[in-house]
Amino acid sequence: MSRLLRVLGIASLAALAGWAAVLTAIVLFARLDEARPAGAIVVLGAAQYDGKPSPVLRARLDHAVELYRRGIAGTLIMTGGTGPGDTVSEAVVGKRYVVRQGVPAAAVITEERGMTSLQSMRAVAGIMHREGIDSAVLVSDPFHMLRLRLLALRVGIEARSSPTRTSPISRSPDEERRFMLRESFSLPFALVER
Repeated sequence: MSRLLRVLGIASLAALAGWAAVLTAIVLFARLDEARPAGAIVVLGAAQYDGKPSPVLRARLDHAVELYRRGIAGTLIMTGGTGPGDTVSEAVVGKRYVVRQGVPAAAVITEERGMTSLQSMRAVAGIMHREGIDSAVLVSDPFHMLRLRLLALRVGIEARSSPTRTSPISRSPDEERRFMLRESFSLPFALVER
């Protein structure tokens, strides 16, 4: 019995250490902004309401427009499918928004099929290959950046990250902590998604 307890204790400590390592990596990637010239800026979708971006999506889009204006890339790729009950995709809402901000419509590509980060990243890899784009700067909320970088690696995208700092999630320390904790538990499962 004492041997079993020892083994369970060691396994529990190993699991706790693994979780702490994942959480630490999420926090470190959340603080990392690697924006520098690339072939495209990829904006991960978020909720939209009746054709208007949610505050979270708007923060991502504003950040992408800022990067575009700084000359980080001449192409933006908007991701995000059509949720249940929606009549328009997150990607199309994103495109409409950035065009109203002065980005030429011809500079924006939409990826409307992805309903998960992995689905979107797979579709983006296909778009980049087809368009001859060799690298990307990924834009999302800070807590999401490690997942995106790992998924980009998985699907063969040479990527750097540039998290938005103006999202409602980032502006609230309690909310940000909650999302990072949630991400630390869901990230391992997201990485084995097929």
